[in-house]
Amino acid sequence: MTSILTNSSAMVALQTLRTVNKDLTSISSQVSTGRKINSSADNAALFAVTSVMQADVAGFNAISESLALGKASVSVARNASEKVTELLRDVKEKVVAAQEDNVDRTKIQTDIDELRNQITSIVSAAQFNGLNLIDGSVTTTNTNTNTGVDILSSLNRASDGTVTTGSIGVDSQNLSQVAGLSLAAAAASVGTDPGVAGTLEANDGGTNDSIELDTFAFLDTAGGATGTSASTAKTAGVDDTLNTGVLAGDQMSLTIGTVKGTYVVKEGDNEASIAAGVKNALIAAGLNTDDFTLDVTTAAGELIITNETNEDVTFAFEASRGTGGLADLLTLDVSTAANAATALTDIENLIQTAVDASAAFGSSEKRVGIQQDFVQSLVDSFEAGIGALVDADMEKASARLQALQVQQQLATQALSIANSSPQSILSLFR
Repeated sequence: MTSILTNSSAMVALQTLRTVNKDLTSISSQVSTGRKINSSADNAALFAVTSVMQADVAGFNAISESLALGKASVSVARNASEKVTELLRDVKEKVVAAQEDNVDRTKIQTDIDELRNQITSIVSAAQFNGLNLIDGSVTTTNTNTNTGVDILSSLNRASDGTVTTGSIGVDSQNLSQVAGLSLAAAAASVGTDPGVAGTLEANDGGTNDSIELDTFAFLDTAGGATGTSASTAKTAGVDDTLNTGVLAGDQMSLTIGTVKGTYVVKEGDNEASIAAGVKNALIAAGLNTDDFTLDVTTAAGELIITNETNEDVTFAFEASRGTGGLADLLTLDVSTAANAATALTDIENLIQTAVDASAAFGSSEKRVGIQQDFVQSLVDSFEAGIGALVDADMEKASARLQALQVQQQLATQALSIANSSPQSILSLFR
């Protein structure tokens, strides 16, 4: 039966043409955009996954910029520390030259002063975008619980979708020549100083040939000095402006003759561990243990130093908080033979301080660089994964496009034939 009102063949041909045109539109979109998923309508699940991944890629790109900024800041500090080390070596040459009697120590001192001024200039100028890691201006606590800064280093997404960030802590190194807060005698001092003040008399079997470093008090969170060990001000909430007690980071310096030993108090140190630390520092600095007996009494928490020689020897004790690592450079003096001998010990300590700072910054810079490379590799992996999910297979799309174009032509031709079928009915009425 043929109907002029309902053309079933044309309807079938039209439906086929619509399907082909729809597929052709989809393939054309893939060819023009290079993506098989352009919206959530194409594939809601994959679109959601890739959207999150793309957001993470944007976050990691920002982290990469943060790492680059942080690396530059650390690099400036490292270069400055290394340059300061070089200048301190030059100062050491001058100090060594001053050990000779037949020299003009005044001119040598002038050279040392100029080198000191240059070091001050370098330390002051060692900033990047306003951040100076070596002049003592940083007071914040980093993730290492030390004074320093944090560099944003990672974006961490948990399985439940929770996002957190990670940081690399960079410790600041104080290479300034600014003296810090001097601690009161009640906080740390030589408790017994018999005889002439500041003198260890020649050994005669009496009491004047020994001193006892046995006075220590530790700050507490109540604003007093009743603690039993050294705490960190930032983590314990201690008022670090008080000089009546000891905190972690305080420096204890004991000079015996021309030998100066410096110990930096660590968190948890008690009286005995500080006494032992000062003893070890003196030995490391070169104090002759045949000339001086150093006994640590653990129970009493004291260091007893006895002069075993036949000559009087001077001594001095200093306790301070936040002292610039190069503060002793301000008082470096070679005007006399005795001062030159003391300066030789001091300059060794100063060089070691600068070397330690350079090494610390070098390690931090290397770590930041490693993280920077990892983040870039991670971004590349993310982008490759996103591409595998949403990018179109261009070879397949090309072949499919040509096939659909042929199908479109055939469907159009079939529709034309189906539309002309009712025309044959007219012959029945001639």
